[in-house]
Amino acid sequence: GHIFSPTAKDDDAMATTDPFSASVIPFEVPEQMRAFAEKGVSQARDNYAKFKDAAETHNGTIEAVFTTASKGASEYSAKLMEIMKANTTATLDFAQELIGVKTPSEAMELWTSRAKKQYETFAAQAKELAELSQKVATETVEPIKTNASKLFKPAA
Repeated sequence: GHIFSPTAKDDDAMATTDPFSASVIPFEVPEQMRAFAEKGVSQARDNYAKFKDAAETHNGTIEAVFTTASKGASEYSAKLMEIMKANTTATLDFAQELIGVKTPSEAMELWTSRAKKQYETFAAQAKELAELSQKVATETVEPIKTNASKLFKPAA
């Protein structure tokens, strides 16, 4: 990997545009680590904005067509929004913490801790979504089962 070390002529431009500049972090940050952190923050913001727009656009359509399915879809969308918001916040918090580290070993410790926390969070979120999906599927099928049993009731 290349070590990020701006040249003297880049210092002025870097100070205003690069949150990971040498003036903020008192040691040289590997280019890949800096790029990864920047990309993560940018992707988290983009994904959140895209998902929020899609969820808001599609929920109105679903609600107009299927009452029961809509309730489930709204619950699921709300849960996804909550998860996206939490993940975006965690990514931004991590970037802020990374800016504040003083040594490469502190950066690696933070990185390792973040990876472990991220895995545990992802596992918990996946479990929550699976449970909610099961609940929504059951609730969505219930009115169909109820109406079908009325249709096929033997004549008295």
